[in-house]
Amino acid sequence: MDKTFVRLGVNIDHVATLRQVRKALEPDPVAAAVAAEMAGADQITVHLREDRRHIQNRDVRLIREVVKTALNLEMAATAEMQEIALALRPDAACIVPEKREEITTEGGLNLVDASPSLGEMVATLKDAGIEVTAFLDPDLKQIHEAARFRFDAVEMHTGAYANASRHRREAELKKLKEGADAIRHLGMRVHAGHGLNYHNIAALLDVPGLEEVNIGHSIIARAVFTGLERAVRDMLAALGRV
Repeated sequence: MDKTFVRLGVNIDHVATLRQVRKALEPDPVAAAVAAEMAGADQITVHLREDRRHIQNRDVRLIREVVKTALNLEMAATAEMQEIALALRPDAACIVPEKREEITTEGGLNLVDASPSLGEMVATLKDAGIEVTAFLDPDLKQIHEAARFRFDAVEMHTGAYANASRHRREAELKKLKEGADAIRHLGMRVHAGHGLNYHNIAALLDVPGLEEVNIGHSIIARAVFTGLERAVRDMLAALGRV
């Protein structure tokens, strides 16, 4: 795939975060999903957390109904979330680790120590026509485990790259490139996300085979000042799309 065409998934969780601060009716993440799509987003991403700190069950049901591109559901590997995913039928499901005390997802899954039941979940979701992605650090051992569990894609956790000092960033980018090479070699698709913004996204376009990025906080933060449509279009421009 041409490195200048990378799909943009817009994560709208933090629209719901702002709403939940007041337990109010606005801002509405469903309206945000529509606005992001109209601005050119290729996918809407939502994380229905077990503690329901932002996106709620009603949100995902309504977003599923209105999304015209694709819906990517981030979810923990639990029986409850599997049941919701099978009822919702998102286009993709990204399995992520969750800890109640974390502010945001702090790292990738540990597939080395994962229960065999995870493989059963992956198979069940795939049988339902859902593309299943593992959210992983760019660790070669974890990537090989993702192939063993038969994931369709790996979304590399880019937090270490995004938070690295100027002197460390090249080393972190090298890890992502090596991880992408392994993902492709093992027959899976390459995605990336976490901490990406308008300034650090350009270098990521050199990651071989990168097909998709999922970005939320940076886009929603810019939208406070520019509006959501402009914020999405600005990110598409940073991706070389417009």
